[in-house]
Amino acid sequence: MMFRGAAHAVRDAFPLLLTRSQYCNPGLNFSSVWTEVVNRSFAMHSTYTTDAKSREENKKTIESLYRLSVDIKKIRRLKEWVLLQDVAYVKEIAGILQEMGADEAAVANILERCPEAILHTPAEINSQKALWQLVCQNEKQLIKLIEQFPESFFTTEHHENQKANILFFQELGLKNNIITRFLTSAPNIFYNPVEKNKNVIETLQRNYLSLGGSDANMKIWILKLLSQNPFILLNSPNAIQENLEFLQKNGFTDHEVLHLLSKLKGFIFQLTPATMQKSMFFSKNVFKCSDKELKQLVLTCPALLYYSVPVLEERLEGLLKEGISVAQIRETPMVLELTTQIVQYRIKKLSALGYDIKSGTLESLNGTKKDFEVSYGKIQSKKERPIFNPVAPISIED
Repeated sequence: MMFRGAAHAVRDAFPLLLTRSQYCNPGLNFSSVWTEVVNRSFAMHSTYTTDAKSREENKKTIESLYRLSVDIKKIRRLKEWVLLQDVAYVKEIAGILQEMGADEAAVANILERCPEAILHTPAEINSQKALWQLVCQNEKQLIKLIEQFPESFFTTEHHENQKANILFFQELGLKNNIITRFLTSAPNIFYNPVEKNKNVIETLQRNYLSLGGSDANMKIWILKLLSQNPFILLNSPNAIQENLEFLQKNGFTDHEVLHLLSKLKGFIFQLTPATMQKSMFFSKNVFKCSDKELKQLVLTCPALLYYSVPVLEERLEGLLKEGISVAQIRETPMVLELTTQIVQYRIKKLSALGYDIKSGTLESLNGTKKDFEVSYGKIQSKKERPIFNPVAPISIED
């Protein structure tokens, strides 16, 4: 079945996109990454059907979709190859969705977004349904997830691996709501043989203890790390080991390495010793600091280790164009965690209050959107508050 080829394309495309994610904020949006993978992979698959225009659409499929109020033009535009297949299970798949509680509009929306669903047999979809019910509270929650993430649900490849990994994650102590989040936003981790995922977890556990972590806290640390970044499981145990050894060879103590792992939420494992070396060398040259000083800067702002040289260059140039000095950036390196657009926006807002960022501290620029709003609010209140001396005499006119 042609859909199976598409599923393999997803699997092969994902590591490439994940590698590219190192140029983005560590607060990675898993759902957006998976959506991009699916879109790219099926776009590639559509080109695979080179004789698409020479083949006729399946009239029975078209009629069945039309009766369900599905926008066929949308499918033709995005995934026409689905309509060319000789065998499709439109009524059957729609029936299964309706049995789970999906109304007519929901069914049409699901099939428009993921028309390849109709190429699966009812048996395959019922098996997938039973699988997801292992972590879903009820069918109402399940159909809601399918509406939001149809591509994840209808990727039925590696069924046995998916089941084994769900059971493994439950045994590990991950809550079902976290596992459902993984299924929808990071489904590739379920395609690995369960032994591979176990090896990665064992590597993390072993290193956590060797770096000074305690047995009592290990489970909590592992579960938190996985919850923050399940894509850790796409790395090999050897790659994890190499990155940790790189940090130790560059003078970071065991306690400091453990600090970096927690601060970066495991995204450090998506890097390589070569990329980390380049980023550190760039920072050392820019800030003209010693190895000891550089290490302290990295501990203060792990982004100096995580972001690639092009990203750091772009953000540094953006700050310098605003009149901010290298000395100011070195004093508050966390400002490099922000994109140039965010920095410009925040500087503009502060300038409107008369705050001169060039002569002041960069602390007011730092942090999340909420952090900035708090800082901005304090500066605004201070500016608007009338000057009042409680001990000054009151002038009274006769």
